Amino acid sequence: MSEYFFQWWVWAAGALILGILEVIAPAFVLLGFAIGAAVVAILLVIGGPALVGGTVPWMLVIFALASLAAWIGLKKTFKLKHGQVKIWDTDIND
Repeated sequence: MSEYFFQWWVWAAGALILGILEVIAPAFVLLGFAIGAAVVAILLVIGGPALVGGTVPWMLVIFALASLAAWIGLKKTFKLKHGQVKIWDTDIND
């Protein structure tokens, strides 16, 4: 089972699935995980298992850190400014 963790396409498929789930249920959390999985897939394509530590736990640590960094970056980029309130001008039912 652990040999699948070292296949780049498994991580790319996971990133694609998480990206699709983010579109279906926009919780703004799954996109960070999708970016983290994509980073691991790119690292596996570029350098193979040696670039991501060579073991599954180190690969998962890289995935977690990349996901956290992506989530923080997305939050800082797309958040409302301090004191700003979102105002709805139209109703979906009109």
